[in-house]
Amino acid sequence: MKVKFWGVRGSIASPGPNTVRYGGNTTCIEIRTDNNELIIIDAGTGIFPLSQTLLNELPVTAHVLITHSHWDHIQGLPFFLPNFIAGNTMRLHGAFDPVSGKGIEQVMAVQLQYSYFPVREEEMKARIEYITLAPEQSIQIGNATVTPYVMNHPVVDFGYRIDENGKSIFFTGDHEPPYNIYAPDEAGFAQCQSEVEAKNDYLARAMKGVDVLIADCSYTTSEYPAKKGWGHGTYHSSIEYAKKAGVKTLFCTHHEPTRSDDALEAAFAAALENHPYRTGDPIYRLAREGDYFEF
Repeated sequence: MKVKFWGVRGSIASPGPNTVRYGGNTTCIEIRTDNNELIIIDAGTGIFPLSQTLLNELPVTAHVLITHSHWDHIQGLPFFLPNFIAGNTMRLHGAFDPVSGKGIEQVMAVQLQYSYFPVREEEMKARIEYITLAPEQSIQIGNATVTPYVMNHPVVDFGYRIDENGKSIFFTGDHEPPYNIYAPDEAGFAQCQSEVEAKNDYLARAMKGVDVLIADCSYTTSEYPAKKGWGHGTYHSSIEYAKKAGVKTLFCTHHEPTRSDDALEAAFAAALENHPYRTGDPIYRLAREGDYFEF
């Protein structure tokens, strides 16, 4: 299995001299199976440069897995170049939205309204298919098994586990570890704590033993209290997930858009100081736009 990062920033694209080392594009991850099937997780602005490389291997069938419908994870879809060329296929996968009562097709329909984009879906020449997924109901993409899991974010949000030939990867999408909303002396504390622990056990099982965990590490521990409830994790929370699940390599991603590359490296180094490496621990890495990882 092969992984390439095309977008690692969170919330909004942040190009410029201060983000040139790690990249300013929003979330997009390319995965190639052993048989070279193309799986793309999320369609942030990073999907545009990815799509330019695909012009060298037409026709393509792209299996795009959307974690959730916030802009930084979908805004590149209208610019996915194979959609403009006959003979290509894009299969867009994602969750049902209980608010709108619509499936993943809404992600394209909203963006391709004529008021916001000059090309309508009917004018695109590729075949576009929509597959609305259900939690923990696996699908097959070639020999790879893809299983969505519900994460904790202010909109329905899937994390994805991909297993193939004894290898595995898990991407959290945007995720904030669940927490108890009650004070210890309030009536609902015990019940809520039970639910929090059950959810964390559920996520640890979902991630268990994967070769690669790609996780939302938006904030430092000191930054988190001001961002609580926004739906994002910390370096600490993701490292703890990786340890508990026994993963081999953790990639920290969804980098805070106001954080320069230097500040990003400093925050990561501080997190590692608080989690000194011990035998059997995962390898910890900062996701970098353009990085390629094969396992």
